[in-house]
Amino acid sequence: MADFNLEALSLKELRQLQKDIAKAISTYEDRHKAEARAKLDAIAKEMGYSLADLIGADVKPTRAPATAKYRHPENPSLTWSGRGRKPLWFVAALDAGKSPEDLAIS
Repeated sequence: MADFNLEALSLKELRQLQKDIAKAISTYEDRHKAEARAKLDAIAKEMGYSLADLIGADVKPTRAPATAKYRHPENPSLTWSGRGRKPLWFVAALDAGKSPEDLAIS
């Protein structure tokens, strides 16, 4: 283990150390949970079940990403699905007098 003097560290260095420790603890816990889950999954498969079958966990269906409905007039790589917050380019185009139909992908 590292041997250093905490008294000699500045407040900024102590706060950074605190963040690093919190991140290390979190990744340690995540890694051990993943190992435990893998072991349990292997045991369940060995017995002919899935882990979800045994613990009764409902598996969330994954939702496909929303398809793009609007495209930037000058940069076609910028698109927006119409969900969530409006991108700045969309708001700027509306302020410039364009309508959403003008930006719609046909």
